[in-house]
Amino acid sequence: MQLFDFIPAKGPLAPILVSVPHAGTFFPPEVREQYDQELIKAPDDTDWFVDQLYDFAPAMGITMIVAKVSRWVIDLNRDPDSKPLYGDGRIITNLVPETTFLGQPLYKNDTPDSSEIELRLDTYYRPYHQRIEEELAKLKKGFQKVLLFDAHSIRQVVKSIHTDPFPDLILGDNDGKSAHPELIDAAMTNLGNKGYQLQHNMPFKGGHITRSFGNPQDNVHALQLEMTKINYMDDAEVLYHPRRADLMRQVLIPTFQSLIDTLSQI
Repeated sequence: MQLFDFIPAKGPLAPILVSVPHAGTFFPPEVREQYDQELIKAPDDTDWFVDQLYDFAPAMGITMIVAKVSRWVIDLNRDPDSKPLYGDGRIITNLVPETTFLGQPLYKNDTPDSSEIELRLDTYYRPYHQRIEEELAKLKKGFQKVLLFDAHSIRQVVKSIHTDPFPDLILGDNDGKSAHPELIDAAMTNLGNKGYQLQHNMPFKGGHITRSFGNPQDNVHALQLEMTKINYMDDAEVLYHPRRADLMRQVLIPTFQSLIDTLSQI
C-alpha cells in the first residue's frame, strides 16, 4: 500500500519541500470497516485538490510529498503524543479523530484504543514524517538553508472551530519561531498583494509539522499556508474550479519564487 506520493522536482532543484498532509481520501482495508460507511464516501474534512492546486511546484524545482491516507485514519499534522495545538478552548480533532469537524461520530462502534493508535502511528504517521526528514536532509546537502512549506485548505465556515468565516489565506509560522523573519516577510508581502484577505498566525499558526520541523537555528525553516476552499473550488466547496485555482496560482507562484530568492540571501 502506497502511503504517500513523492513527486520529485522536474527543473533545477530548489531548496523547498511542499508537504500536503490532508489531501488523502484512502481508508486502508484493515481499518475501513470500522467507520460510518456513508461518511467515508466523501470525507468532508479532506483538503480537497490541494495537491492539484500546487502541481506547478515541481516545474519550479520544488519537491512535493502528498499523503494518500485520510486524516480520519490518523492526522499527520497533530502531535504524536496528542498534545493540544492550541490552549484557547477551541474544538479541534484528535491525532486519531473520533468525530468530524462538525461533531459527527466517525465510527460505527468502538473508537480506537491506545494499542490501535500506536499501530496507526507506526504504520501511517511515522513513515510520512520520516520521509519529510529524509528529504530535508537531502536538500540541506545542496543548499545552506531549506524551507518546508505545509499546504492546507479548509471550508470557509466551520463554526465548531471559529464562529466567523475564515480569511482567504492564513500564514502560520508558530508566532515567528519556525522561520526566518525575512522569509515570513516575503510570504506575507506576496500573499497579500492580490486582494485576498490575509491573516498571520490567526486563527492558525501552524500545526505539528510546521512546529516540529521548523528550526531556523539549524537552517530548516517551515511555513504553513491555510486557505479557504472557495478560493479554488466552487461555491459549494465540492468541485475544483479551474478559473479560481488559476487566480490563486498567480499568487502562489510568485510567492514561491520570492521564497527561493530569499533563502539564498538570508
